[in-house]
Amino acid sequence: MTPAFVTAIVAIAAALGVAGVAGVLHARRSGVVREAEQLDVDVSDLGLSSTGPTIVHFSAVWCGPCAGVRRVVNQVCTDMGEVAHVEIDMDANPAAARKLSVMSLPTTFIFDATGRQRYRTAGVPKAADLRSALQPLLA
Repeated sequence: MTPAFVTAIVAIAAALGVAGVAGVLHARRSGVVREAEQLDVDVSDLGLSSTGPTIVHFSAVWCGPCAGVRRVVNQVCTDMGEVAHVEIDMDANPAAARKLSVMSLPTTFIFDATGRQRYRTAGVPKAADLRSALQPLLA
């Protein structure tokens, strides 16, 4: 083995290691429901419920994981009857996506009855995480 060959092998192994760590960190964050920073935007045109929390889910026809989000959100809304669900097609309504700084799909928001953004997640959220975020808003 020549020194150049050994150097190439070490460089490839290091690149794979860095990529693996980055992938794990990205996967840990995807789908995690976290409190949202407060944005000063008008959400009156999103069709939010004024009587309880609303889950707003951005999707597109070409988005594969969006079907998973739809299933999870529909399940949570069925279990928690006071929760409304609004699905917004990002291709049909890019202004709404820009307004809420949606940069990737799927992206899911939870708004309270006053229209205040409470939680945000990218990726497919877990039903238990959505329920945990919604429960205090129903009390």
